[in-house]
Amino acid sequence: MAADMEEEYPGCRLYLITPPKFEPRALADDLARALDAGDVGCVQLRLKDTDDDAIRRAAELLLPVARTRRVPFLMNDRPDLAAATGCDGVHVGQEDASYDKARAAVGRDRVVGVTCHDSRHLAIDAAEMGADYVAFGAFFASATKAPKTAADIELLQWWAEVMVVPCAAIGGITVDNCPPLIEAGADFLAVISGVWGYAGGPAAAVKAFNAVIARTPRRV
Repeated sequence: MAADMEEEYPGCRLYLITPPKFEPRALADDLARALDAGDVGCVQLRLKDTDDDAIRRAAELLLPVARTRRVPFLMNDRPDLAAATGCDGVHVGQEDASYDKARAAVGRDRVVGVTCHDSRHLAIDAAEMGADYVAFGAFFASATKAPKTAADIELLQWWAEVMVVPCAAIGGITVDNCPPLIEAGADFLAVISGVWGYAGGPAAAVKAFNAVIARTPRRV
């Protein structure tokens, strides 16, 4: 599954994270239009401060939308629910389940991604343990949440030069500010409001991001 996220499109790809609050059935329609509008490397279901039943219902409605389009569908924070709902993997933060627990829950054939903030040490540890990708950020001010750390774009360039494990950039990424992240070697642009809050709608945002990715050369 990790190969599905990376090999067919060796350049930078869009990593779409669900908005903070949404009605699952309505979002399923928007997600379908977004995924049909252009390449998306991954979708992450991210629901905070809600009960397990709501997370399960969201996964039940959104996962098939991604799967029919061959887009990996990950769950944030909850390896147990990722496994129970048949997600393609899980993304864990430093305060969530450990990598080992996440891997044990979802198995070897599913994706485990790890938040590493602005830390080279955390990222190297995650990669050595077997993480399928690491996530760095925040690179810009975020409209979704107050970032715990501010990452420097040079971190992406360093990672791309010395490591083979893919990296995702996150934090306030928009169509306008993403080119330096692509140039520096980000494998994924993890975006929330930059897609769901885009003036022309999420489908237009996916098209716009892919247009920028296509015309922006990677230095690494």
